[in-house]
Amino acid sequence: MRLASFNVNSARRRAPHLLRFLERHAPDAVVLQELKCRTEEFPRLEFEAAGWKLHVVGQPGGRNGVALLSRHPFEVIAESLPGEAEDDHARFLAARLAGLTLAGIYLPNGNSGGEAGLHYKWRWMERLREWAAARLDHFEPLAILGDFNVCPTAADLAPGALGPADALVHPGSRARFRALEHLGLTDALRALHPQDAPFTYWDYGAAFEQNRGLRIDHALLSAELAERLVAGTVDTLARSEDTPSDHAPVMVDLT
Repeated sequence: MRLASFNVNSARRRAPHLLRFLERHAPDAVVLQELKCRTEEFPRLEFEAAGWKLHVVGQPGGRNGVALLSRHPFEVIAESLPGEAEDDHARFLAARLAGLTLAGIYLPNGNSGGEAGLHYKWRWMERLREWAAARLDHFEPLAILGDFNVCPTAADLAPGALGPADALVHPGSRARFRALEHLGLTDALRALHPQDAPFTYWDYGAAFEQNRGLRIDHALLSAELAERLVAGTVDTLARSEDTPSDHAPVMVDLT
C-alpha cells in the first residue's frame, strides 16, 4: 500500500500537477493540504473521472483546506480536530480505509499573529497528540500524514534557511513533535533515511535550484504500520515543474 501527502498550495491551480503525480506514482490514498478553496470549488469532477473517491473539507476566504483521495472505499470519522470548539480552520480530516486510520493534517505555521499564533500552533499540536493517543489506546493502526510545519531537527533544514526564532524550529514546536513520537509513532522518512532525510519544501525563487529546503511534510506511523514500512520518498519532480507548489509530495510504501 502506498500512502501520500501533498500540500498543493491551491487545488484549482495545481489540479494538473496533482493528476500527473497520481498517474506517475499510483498511490492508494493521498491527503492534500492548503486547498485554498471552498469545498464546492474543489475540481472534483476531474478526479472522479480518473477513478478517485474523494472527500473535501474546504474553507471560505482562500485559506487552508484539506482533502482525501483514495482508490479504496473509506469512512470519514472526523472533519475537524477535537478540543477547541471555536477553531474553524479546515486543517484536519481522518478516515478509516483498508484496515487503518489515516489522518491528513495541515498544522498551523505559527509565524503569523505574534505570540497568539505561536500558541495556537502549540495547542493544535497538543490536541493532535491527545487525538492520536486515543486512537493508539484502541490499538488502531494509525498513519498521520501532512504538512506539520515543523523541522524536527537541525538536519531538517538547509543551513541558514530559517532564523532560530522561527516557529518551525522553535524548541516548543520541536518538543511537541517529539511528544507525538513518544506515543510510539515513527517518523517514516527519518527511519528510512537516518542521515539524509530529503527536504519536502523549497521557497519560491532560487531555493529549489540551490536546495535550500526544509523537511516539514511528514508521515508518522503507529508501530503496526512502521513494521510494514518498506520505502519512503519525496517526488521532487513535482516541485521542478512549471508553476509548481512550493511543496513536493511525500510517499510511504507499506507491505
